[in-house]
Amino acid sequence: MLFRQMLDRQTSTYTYLIADLEQKAAILVDPVLEQVERDLKQLAELELTLRYCIETHIHADHITGTAKLRAVTQCQGIVPVGAGVDCADRFIQDCEHLSMGSIEIKAIATPGHTDSHMVYLVNNTHLLTGDALLIRGCGRTDFQSGDAGILFDSVTQRLFTLKDEMLVYPAHDYRGFSVSTIGEEKRFNPRFVGRDRQQFIEFMAELNLPDPQKIAEAVPANERCGNISTPDYTI
Repeated sequence: MLFRQMLDRQTSTYTYLIADLEQKAAILVDPVLEQVERDLKQLAELELTLRYCIETHIHADHITGTAKLRAVTQCQGIVPVGAGVDCADRFIQDCEHLSMGSIEIKAIATPGHTDSHMVYLVNNTHLLTGDALLIRGCGRTDFQSGDAGILFDSVTQRLFTLKDEMLVYPAHDYRGFSVSTIGEEKRFNPRFVGRDRQQFIEFMAELNLPDPQKIAEAVPANERCGNISTPDYTI
């Protein structure tokens, strides 16, 4: 399995490239519009055919690159079921498996950050946690149908029950981290360690974070799979 983590510095967003090198087939998880050219270059250099673009959720801080990647590569766009999107090629639900050669991806429903958030378990070793679980943090719960209590349940009951050595790859990082493990987050994540469900709800309610800078444009654009009026990319 080829596995690459790629960063959009402006929004601190990680995009993940996963590929079966024998089939020369690839998947991108959480692509970013401004990084489409980078992603297409990676695919071309590695002689990979993009099969799928998968979203962990409807993002509020960046516009997805799925629409442009789909136009160029004819890949399929996949979003979590219930996300309120009608432009996707496929909707993935809890415990559903996506297979591509030697790559096996299991969807794990982890609502709370949004009401239709998915985490993706890749080959039972790499856990792409989206915004549900960050390295020493978690996604906010104060918009997009977020619910702190539900997020607490998702993380503690669905993710923290996985094996401790499971590698954790989040959708964002704002402090220079790239990877963690379930065991580390259970021991050191300050948002969960020492807090019960009610204490977590109260803590999240007191964050008072500013809205993401791109929320007004990102959410409606992502509900259209990233379709906006911009020139087409070519390779």
